[in-house]
Amino acid sequence: MKKVFVHEMKTIIQNPDSKFNYFAWPSVARLHDGTLAAVCSGFRIGHVCPFGKVVMAKSTDDGKTWSSPCVVIDTPLDDRDAGILPFGDSSVMITSFNNTVAFQQNTNKMREQGSPEQRLVEGYLAGIDAKKAESRYLGYTYVISNDNGVTFGDIGFSPVTAPHGPCLLENGDILYVGRSASDGIAQKEDRIECHKFVNGEFEFVSAIEAIPGVLSCEPAAIDIGGKIIVHIRVQNEKQSEDGGMFTIFQSESSDGGKTFSKPRQILSDTGGAPAHLMKHSSGALVSVYGYRKKPFGIKAMISYDGGENWDTDYVLYDGASSLDLGYPASVERKDGTILTVFYEREESWENFYEETNGGSAIKQIVWSLPQ
Repeated sequence: MKKVFVHEMKTIIQNPDSKFNYFAWPSVARLHDGTLAAVCSGFRIGHVCPFGKVVMAKSTDDGKTWSSPCVVIDTPLDDRDAGILPFGDSSVMITSFNNTVAFQQNTNKMREQGSPEQRLVEGYLAGIDAKKAESRYLGYTYVISNDNGVTFGDIGFSPVTAPHGPCLLENGDILYVGRSASDGIAQKEDRIECHKFVNGEFEFVSAIEAIPGVLSCEPAAIDIGGKIIVHIRVQNEKQSEDGGMFTIFQSESSDGGKTFSKPRQILSDTGGAPAHLMKHSSGALVSVYGYRKKPFGIKAMISYDGGENWDTDYVLYDGASSLDLGYPASVERKDGTILTVFYEREESWENFYEETNGGSAIKQIVWSLPQ
C-alpha cells in the first residue's frame, strides 16, 4: 500500500445538530486575495433532496480555520455539485446543476415509507409548481462574482456540467469540459463536450470521442501549458462495492481544445473516480479521486512527465465507513503542502439505489507529495 505523509485531517463544513446535515460534492480554490474558498452542496437531508443548495466557506489562514458556510445558489430544485473558478482580476464563477421534480419524487419513494423525512420531502415537492420552477431553473447553472466572491449575480446556464466546474487556460480563457445531457441524470448517450466562455456566453469547441458500452461523465480538466488533460469518470450501468467498472480515462488536447485524443484507461477497472487535477509548484501533476471499494477512502495519482505516465493509488485516507464519499479537489498551500477537500457520509451505507437519510460532512486532508 502506497501512502503519503498526512499532516492533518479534519471536518470543515457540517451541520450535525440539524436534520439538514448532509453536505457533499465539494471544490476548493484560492481566490485573488489569497483566501481559500470551499464550495459544496449543503443543508440537505440526503443524497437526493430538494433542499440542496450551493454554499461557500472561506479560510484566511490557508485552511487552519474556516468560516461558516453561506448560501450562493438556492433554486426550488435540488442544487448539487459545486465547482469554483477564480478568473480575471477579481471574478469568481461557481457552478452547479439540478434535477427535475419528478426525479426527486421518484427517489423519495425509496425512503422508508411514511418516515418523517419522506413526508417532509413529499410536502415540499407538492408545494412546488414544477412546470414554472423547471422552466426557470432546471439545468446546468452558474453564478459570477466580480468582487472576489463577496456578492454574486443572477443565475446563468451552461451547456455542460462537471463536478468541479470549468478550468482556466494559461491565456486567461475559460474552458468548460463537461457532460452534455438533456437533464441532470447521466446516460450512456451523453457525451463529453468542450466549450469556451466568451463575452458571457458558452461557445461549442469540440467533443471527446465516446467510450463504447459505458457511461462517461464528470470530467476534470487542466491546462499545463500547451496541453489540456482531461480525466473522465467511466463506469458500468451499476456500481457497487462488489464489482462493476468505476475508473478514470484520460484524454488530451494540444490545440486548445479543438481536438482531443481517444480516451485511454489509466486506472484499474475499479480503481476509483471521479477526479480533480492540480499542478503543484514542483511541477508534479496531481489527480485525486474517490475509492468506493473497501477500505473506502480517497486516493491520489502523481505524474512527473505531464500526464504521460502516472504513479497511482497513493492512499490519502482509508477509514471511511461508507461508499457514499469522494469528489475530492485540491489546492496547494503556501508552504507547498496540498489541501484536499472531499465529502464523507457519517454512517455505513452501501447501496446508491435505496435512498436513506443521514449526515454527511466536508472534510479536508493536508498532505505532502512523496519524496
